[in-house]
Amino acid sequence: MTPYRRLGRSGLHLFPIGLGTMQFGWSADEQTSFDIMDAYAEAGGNFLDTADIYSNWTPDNPGGVSEEIMGRWMKARGNRDQMVVATKVRGPMGPRGSEGRGTIHQREGLSRRWILKACEDSLRRMQVDHIDLYQAHWVDNQTPIEETLEAFTELVKRGYVRYIGCSNYSAWRLMQALWTSDRRGLESYVSIQPEYSLLSPTRANFEREQQRVAAEYGLGVVPWSPLGGGMLTGKYRRGQPLPDSVRASENAARRFSDQNFDTVETLVSVAERHQAHPAQVSLAWLLTQPAVTAPIIGANSVKQLQELLGTVDLQLTEDDLNEISRVSDWERARTEREI
Repeated sequence: MTPYRRLGRSGLHLFPIGLGTMQFGWSADEQTSFDIMDAYAEAGGNFLDTADIYSNWTPDNPGGVSEEIMGRWMKARGNRDQMVVATKVRGPMGPRGSEGRGTIHQREGLSRRWILKACEDSLRRMQVDHIDLYQAHWVDNQTPIEETLEAFTELVKRGYVRYIGCSNYSAWRLMQALWTSDRRGLESYVSIQPEYSLLSPTRANFEREQQRVAAEYGLGVVPWSPLGGGMLTGKYRRGQPLPDSVRASENAARRFSDQNFDTVETLVSVAERHQAHPAQVSLAWLLTQPAVTAPIIGANSVKQLQELLGTVDLQLTEDDLNEISRVSDWERARTEREI
């Protein structure tokens, strides 16, 4: 049986791989989304991560569609109590370009007014009476952190939220929030959701700063984009033509560098030794990093999901981990640039 992992110092225990649902209602229709969640639950998965804005960047999508699909699935399967439901608040709601979208109508941000309203809306869309992990999607520079944390605290007291977390916070913003919670006796963030992978452009800053804060203060780390925009799957190789896909054209090319290609080749080599996939090796490395609880993956098909879930059965050796860390080390990249 796959061991579940404690989220920082909280009482939540998560499957080692979280399921991100940004694709639901966007690149995956409702039936495909149901099939993906069925396969995830059958494998023992219990951590579903979404956000209220998913996927309002598409035409005529007001946001909340992913939450609605999750809600209908949990209701149909009768498994709400088996799931850890995580969602986020901050982004502008309403269809892109619509009159009712965003700041001018106070439909975004981390103000008390919007957090309380957004939480009620998320509960309704997901057809649940509480959210297990309610996260600030990113910083709101227009709202004092005290107001944000007081609103989150009220939601916990009302029973609408069990724990709170943050996403995309810098180290000093995270420390400001933790200090404010401690000083004022407010609910405190139990997790942070950063972009973090072997190839993420923010990896150096994260490992120097937020990761150390998380380890010191007992926060769980649940990284997004743990496969480097798809490059860590091994489908982008040095000297080979790009696959014909939107992700390839939009995301992969900006990650192309000698060091990143070296990292991919190392993942392929390690994967071959274990009869595994490069993506599994990448996720397995991530699971050994300080404070990391569960990387959050996305999938557009059951086949893709099942391949990634094979990570939980993969045991890398110390030599494997050292080899991967050495080739991907950001200090090496900085030294090479200076030379």
